[in-house]
Amino acid sequence: MLISTNIRSILGDLYNQSFDSSWCIFSGYLALVLLGMLYMTFVNQAFYRLIRIVYSQSRWFQSVKLYIILPFIEIIILTVILLTVLIPLNGVTYLPNDHFCYATFINIPGILSAAVIVYISPFCCILFIYIHITRFIHQQGNIQTLVVKQRQSRDLLITRRILIIVSLLFILGIPAMTLVFMFIITGEEHPLLARIAFFPVSVSQTGLSVALLFSIPQLKNIVQNLRTTKTVTPVNRAMRGTIQMRKITGTQ
Repeated sequence: MLISTNIRSILGDLYNQSFDSSWCIFSGYLALVLLGMLYMTFVNQAFYRLIRIVYSQSRWFQSVKLYIILPFIEIIILTVILLTVLIPLNGVTYLPNDHFCYATFINIPGILSAAVIVYISPFCCILFIYIHITRFIHQQGNIQTLVVKQRQSRDLLITRRILIIVSLLFILGIPAMTLVFMFIITGEEHPLLARIAFFPVSVSQTGLSVALLFSIPQLKNIVQNLRTTKTVTPVNRAMRGTIQMRKITGTQ
């Protein structure tokens, strides 16, 4: 999606092409949905840690089937909410200076609504989960066994990392929000507002993909095992070659 947006911007700048179409508007809404789902993956991770620590007796909430179905339910709910809120506000429009469709930053109700739905709500959910887990662990005190304490500490650490990652993404959005507030005060739109705002978004999406990999221990272990396998395989081949050479030398 970001590649398509960048290509349209480059073609528009070089050849003054217009991409104003229904497909462009659709891609703008789709970009918001995908961005929201990217943040929701971290909410799902935090929710899973919450269930493991606070509601460990609820086996159904720890089942694999639930976390396979959950993203599909979330994408339906997120799409319905975004369309219901943003379409009446004309939230996604064609940006003639940038040659792509997205939530325009001069439409204050639209951009604030999109920010609340896509980012602020997931961030608040993660923050609430982290606070709830922290309070629960402190209330337990020394009741839990050592094994349970170690597992809870590990899950709390992962939740804290998720919260830190999402907080850093909020910091990346400060330049865009500064320009938006300048527009509200002065009434003048900066010509590069959208592009300045989208640069942190591009960085954050790349960072989220990498951070998601390292925040999930299972995925991290898979990557480490793949690296170990690639490292061990050439060594094994070299050892086999050495042994075969020794056998040949011995027979001679």
